[in-house]
Amino acid sequence: MPQHHTAIPTADLVDQYGPRLRVCDIQFRQYGARRSFAGPVRTVTCQEDNGLLRELLHTPGDGHVLVVDGNSSLRTALAGDLIATAARDNHWAGLILLGAVRDSATLAGLTIGIKALGTTPRKSSKERTGAVDVPVAFGGITFNPGDTLHADDDGVVLLPETP
Repeated sequence: MPQHHTAIPTADLVDQYGPRLRVCDIQFRQYGARRSFAGPVRTVTCQEDNGLLRELLHTPGDGHVLVVDGNSSLRTALAGDLIATAARDNHWAGLILLGAVRDSATLAGLTIGIKALGTTPRKSSKERTGAVDVPVAFGGITFNPGDTLHADDDGVVLLPETP
């Protein structure tokens, strides 16, 4: 059974945790129909190649959020309607893509959280280059597998690490 994390407004989390809350400084755009989402982090690193994330999103998500370090490339799309539909159907809570998406009109109707830097119609390669479940750092914070992420229209945050 998928884990369901209730998304808490990121501004409320800042008020609650103050400087202990890890706030991502990247200004992502919203693409999915679920504008507020939360869950434990899984990660993928890739450059203009969505083979690994496509494969991962076809497995049970159990309410996780996939954080993808696409090296800020807007040249090719790391996710489109087929990958996002698979993610929704496999119970992923959302996707945070440091890269681009395509099929944005279709993504807007899918009940999954999707944040990315922008759009492009170009497809990514499928070589499966990159790594899964390794720490990724961008926007002034490091996303570690298992961290708890909350995202909404105001931004992306990670709860303070527990000692």
